Amino acid sequence: MLTRVDLRGEDGAPETLLPRPGYFYDHVADTVREVIAEVRQRGDAALYDLTERLDGVRLESLVVPPDARVRALSSLPSDLRDALMVAEAAVRRHHEEDLRASRETLDRGLRIRTLPRPMVRAGCYVPGGRAAYPSTVLMTAVVARVAGVDEVVVCVPPGEGGGVAEVTLAATEVAGVDVVHPVGGAQAIAAMAYGTESVRKVDVIVGPGNMYVAQAKQQVAGAVGVPSAFTGPSEVVVVADGTSPAEFTATDLVAQAEHGPDGMSWLVTWSETVADAVDAALDRVLEDAPRGAEIAGTLASSGHCVLVDDEQQALAVVDAIAPEHLQLMVADAEILAERVCNAGAVFLGPWTPTSIGDYVAGPSHVLPTAGTARFAGALTVADFTKDVNLITADQDALRRLGPHVEALAVAEGLEAHAESIRVRRQHG
Repeated sequence: MLTRVDLRGEDGAPETLLPRPGYFYDHVADTVREVIAEVRQRGDAALYDLTERLDGVRLESLVVPPDARVRALSSLPSDLRDALMVAEAAVRRHHEEDLRASRETLDRGLRIRTLPRPMVRAGCYVPGGRAAYPSTVLMTAVVARVAGVDEVVVCVPPGEGGGVAEVTLAATEVAGVDVVHPVGGAQAIAAMAYGTESVRKVDVIVGPGNMYVAQAKQQVAGAVGVPSAFTGPSEVVVVADGTSPAEFTATDLVAQAEHGPDGMSWLVTWSETVADAVDAALDRVLEDAPRGAEIAGTLASSGHCVLVDDEQQALAVVDAIAPEHLQLMVADAEILAERVCNAGAVFLGPWTPTSIGDYVAGPSHVLPTAGTARFAGALTVADFTKDVNLITADQDALRRLGPHVEALAVAEGLEAHAESIRVRRQHG
């Protein structure tokens, strides 16, 4: 089931020995560029036409009525409504701990105040089509709300009838979203980045998506804020030593493959017995899985089992992959976790599947993929805020620091910079 990659006895760097997908999906770049250009040129008309062409739906409106969200929430079964409330509270509680207060630095007449300021308007992309993702609404919009964003906008692909899934609409009501647009794909990213008659331009775009969405976010970066993490198709690496049931590992590999193609489900182990047991468990799990054939196809193309010599080599493989989700199904998970450098989120022990993080743990499940966990992390309130620095110097500070400014300015050939100091020193 999983393609074996045997690194035992290999001395080379893991990144040179591991198969990896084409990270940034350059093969869709031209298509995405054309979609963005069409939205910029034709606005709403392009959104209607592209949605019909790409999603097979002719929309009646590009805005979901607010009362539809209220009705959606009230129509949910009580257990599902309770689950949304529990998840919302967990996300809000966790991210409220991340809020930073203003801070001040004083140094002999030089005063610097740093004020965190939320962005005015945030755009949250929520995937759709293959499944409904109310959890992604909470994992993006609630974080924006905690950060103090004034207006939160959600774009989500429409279903077959042109509407948005009831549970997703209900989640937008729970999260306090201001506007919902039934628009998906690269066209949604373009609309939020540049604005149309119905979709107001936002300051930042967050949220996961397929290769077209991820590529679109890269192309609009600069016109709008886009966090550095590449949040594309889902990934998981499970490190297992046989201390947990093989069925646990198999179901966790399947859970991420369930998101669809282009993702990654990898097992890393130093035991061939574990590798064989997980392969057998995968066969059993997929027999009863609703999307068994589809998931099997995903695992066949992007499911791997990496055999290593020991824990040290396993960690080297993990850091080379820099996965979105890392599960440590090993006896010493706490100790091993302290040595991990590159991962979006780490799940420790047999009782912590990634699905806990996907829904109710609290940290956002919007995580870096395609190796970007080397330099980026999970979505946080920091992605919706920026620091504004207020700098005040008195005369004593200018006298003390001015000569250094002059020296540096002259060295850089910026005479006017130096003169701005001299003229003040002459009047001091």
